[in-house]
Amino acid sequence: MDNITHSLFGVTLARTPLGRAGRGTTAALLLASNAPDVDFAATAGGAAKYLEWHRGITHGPLGVIGLSLASAGLVVLARRLNPKWRHDDDASFAMLVAVSMIGVLFHVLMDLPTSYGIRLLSPFSWRWFSLDWMPIVDIYLLIVLASGLWFGRATEAAKRRNAVIVLTFVAIIYGVRAAAHRQALDLAPILFGPTLPPRCDPPAGGEWLDSWPKPAPSLRPDGRRCLVEIAALPGFSSPFDWRIVAQMSNAFELHDINVLDQRYQGVTDAEVDSSHFWRQSIRYPNIWTPVVAQAATTPVGSVFLGFSRFPAARTANDSSGTSTVRFTDVRFVSSAPADSRSPRSQLFTATIRIDGQGRVTFQKLGP
Repeated sequence: MDNITHSLFGVTLARTPLGRAGRGTTAALLLASNAPDVDFAATAGGAAKYLEWHRGITHGPLGVIGLSLASAGLVVLARRLNPKWRHDDDASFAMLVAVSMIGVLFHVLMDLPTSYGIRLLSPFSWRWFSLDWMPIVDIYLLIVLASGLWFGRATEAAKRRNAVIVLTFVAIIYGVRAAAHRQALDLAPILFGPTLPPRCDPPAGGEWLDSWPKPAPSLRPDGRRCLVEIAALPGFSSPFDWRIVAQMSNAFELHDINVLDQRYQGVTDAEVDSSHFWRQSIRYPNIWTPVVAQAATTPVGSVFLGFSRFPAARTANDSSGTSTVRFTDVRFVSSAPADSRSPRSQLFTATIRIDGQGRVTFQKLGP
């Protein structure tokens, strides 16, 4: 989630009984609720370093412990540097560590349901995990959290009451998103209709937590295209708007859907030919050739593919024999056609240029 949401949530936690742990708990919760995003410092090494470390160690088990100690330590240090901040009812260092750990854990738990995902087990495993329920910025969370802090500020009792109400609404928002996500996935076969090929591998079944990078699929013996996986990614404007991504063996196909749309209600797979939803998909080719495989091993290519959940590869060749390979994470493309040059679709890309002798002459992240 964005840092404004994390900050508002941290202050809301400080209005629960956690705030009775002593002076300094609000500051500790505010610091801890944002601490995992300290990985932003990796941008000093460039975009590649940022992607390499983003949502990694700081969102893993060691990060939870280390950042809790650091948040508590900063509060204690501030007291020592400014005697005016010392009081008889100051929270102890141990209590600040416990409160900070709650703040860091909630940061991680709020990032996990986003379609961006986190590397939950890093540094022991660098796999990404995601529930795909929430966008990076949820306007409804922001409204609920900000409203709870604005109203009922007069007394401590009002603050505590409002905090409970706000946290209840937060849980409802997550519940609605989770239910709509499940419904979007159930509607996917109807959306793609007869264009949806059989699966490359038998479905894993029962997976509620998605993870990547995934192993290469076992393609069909006849060499025809097959379905790797289907995902439903949340929209920003409404909890009922979703982007359906179908990863085929040779392309990605995208559908935008509102799960409340009455056209989808009661339609079965057998009736899908008459509905024509499948004619509305956006297609992104994903053709892997030897030169694409070489581009994937470059420093920029390997970092991008380690980050990207749905990397689509496209290759352009010029008269001199130079090949330009562009990887695009289709999670972040707009609804425009695949050859559009919109800034957002170009932001999450990697470009590698390889000459006719197989030498890498250029590599870059971003537009």
